[in-house]
Amino acid sequence: MQVTFGVLGPVAAWDGAGDAVALKGPRHRAVLARLIVARRRVVPVARLVDDLWVDPPQDAVGAVRTFVAALRRALEPERPPRTPARLLVTEGPGYALRAEQGAVDAWRFEQAVTDAATLPPREAIDRLEEAFGWWRGPAYAEFTEEAWAGAERSRLGELRLHAVERRAEARLDLGRAADAVPDLDAHVAEHPWREDAWRLLALALYRTGRQGDALAVLRRARALLVEQLGVDPGPALRRLEADILGQARHLDPVPSRTGDAAERVWARATTAYDRTVASSARARLDSTVGLLRNLAVTGGGGLEAAREHRVAAIEAAEELGDAELTARVIGAYDVPAIWTRVDDPRRAAQVVAAAERTLAALGPDAHPAARARLLATIALESRGTRSARGPQAARQAEEIARRIDDPGLLAFALNGLFMQTFHRTGLAAQRDAIGAELVALSTRHGLATYEVLGHLIRLQARSALADFPGADGHAAAADLLAERHELPLVGVFTHWYAALRLAATGRAPAAETAYRKAAARLDGAGMPGLERGLLPLALLSLDCGPQASTDVRIGRGLDESTDWGPYEPWARPLVLLTQGRRGDAAKALRLLPDPPRDLMLEALWCLAGRAAIAVDDRETMERAHTELTSASRELAGAGSGLLTLGPVARHLDDLATALRRRR
Repeated sequence: MQVTFGVLGPVAAWDGAGDAVALKGPRHRAVLARLIVARRRVVPVARLVDDLWVDPPQDAVGAVRTFVAALRRALEPERPPRTPARLLVTEGPGYALRAEQGAVDAWRFEQAVTDAATLPPREAIDRLEEAFGWWRGPAYAEFTEEAWAGAERSRLGELRLHAVERRAEARLDLGRAADAVPDLDAHVAEHPWREDAWRLLALALYRTGRQGDALAVLRRARALLVEQLGVDPGPALRRLEADILGQARHLDPVPSRTGDAAERVWARATTAYDRTVASSARARLDSTVGLLRNLAVTGGGGLEAAREHRVAAIEAAEELGDAELTARVIGAYDVPAIWTRVDDPRRAAQVVAAAERTLAALGPDAHPAARARLLATIALESRGTRSARGPQAARQAEEIARRIDDPGLLAFALNGLFMQTFHRTGLAAQRDAIGAELVALSTRHGLATYEVLGHLIRLQARSALADFPGADGHAAAADLLAERHELPLVGVFTHWYAALRLAATGRAPAAETAYRKAAARLDGAGMPGLERGLLPLALLSLDCGPQASTDVRIGRGLDESTDWGPYEPWARPLVLLTQGRRGDAAKALRLLPDPPRDLMLEALWCLAGRAAIAVDDRETMERAHTELTSASRELAGAGSGLLTLGPVARHLDDLATALRRRR
């Protein structure tokens, strides 16, 4: 379980599922913050005492040790007793937090700003936009008065200001001067001594045809510097003023590299919208959800930002007390979803709760379409759980959509229905039928994103049914639509499918290379629910797949230290067996829960069955055999479109043989 830390705002930590880690009292948080400031270096206990108290208590050292022990329990709750900590470690005279570079938001932010300095303008903007989203408030917000945090807070604050200016430069380089003006205007108002910010604002104004405003900005900067600081503007500002007065050609607007017509239309439309639609108008929430829906399919920072702002939009609608508005805000976010594990369980639960409240507030007389969209949302956002509400909501949404004959609504409802077809194994044919209906429906009514979804569902289902020529056709169709409609996330799934194809035909070395390349595409794709633990599981499938013997052997660098993500309970017994720890493997197997109801259902039951055979665990063998029987004609795991452990029938035969041996 990888813990991540946040210091760009109040100090916080989150577990691998995205849930907040309870950090207890302010002293505990201070210890954690002080160790993060040290950036993996050891902080002596004596220094921690000095930093935590002006007048240390008599047993301050013991108190620090108590704080550290509590933090260790919170950060590594599954660590066995009396085993060394891996994250908050004791070393020499003190403690160090051995967090990875990407595990602390401040460290990621610094790296993003460094990367942006050398990236092309468009990539730099995307990188910085994602990085700005990590800020939740002032850095180390609770510790503004602490001397030990002062230098780091100042450094991060300066870095953020530099990033704002770098983003503005990139916009100017792309010919997007109008986009740069609002942020720069606010920036100089808050930080009036930054001469480069004044320079960029004046240049942006000049390039949007506002020469008079540009000169006024430069004169305002001069007046502030002279009157408040007693200094004249630097050479860059003086040179820009002279160039503007002389209308120097090198100041002319840069031709837009992102499509002149599109840029002009966007700038004019958004300006007109801001000018004519009141900031308090409820229409702004409706418009916001439309933007978020489009943002979500861009992947990466766009997908993460869409998830975050979607919850904020719902909360804003609920605050207004308008159930119909809230229903529109929730239901309009009909972004097609193919993966059955939610990326952010906490936010998904918030959306489900809001949808349920809104359904209750609307009452039985609400417009059927509004009810159906709320129900489809519940079905989608409760995927992978064992709640009976998800399947019920999916069936109700489908019934309403068919009754009122609304194609877009039916596509949304079918997506929810797909997500609720994992209550048992062996349902690939049922999902294939849903995919086929989605493709036909979307083709007739021009629903491009749902047409892609239909092809991806069929890719998964045909893979499970070992129809790889059919799956190839759906992969090609999805890629073609993705290119035509600028849907970059589709390539993530089709590249993983290409690796699965190699694995299914026994070409393990080539498949391993393809899996590692496919995993690289997940980095920054904004889909943690898909990303975590997927590569190790895919590599494990090569050792347990079509050509594997019944002996348990795991290679490819996989062991207990591997981040197995949500698949750790099913990988652990096999890892322990590889290490010769049969007793520990048997114990882990007895604690094994039923797999989640998702695309990995068959694969995880097969892993459990292999481990059960190896340790002669009859109860688990019988459970696995019972659960897998209905999938006897499918390839284990191939329904994910990502990996396979070979024919389920082979696993059933192995289980049946082992059970007969025990009689």
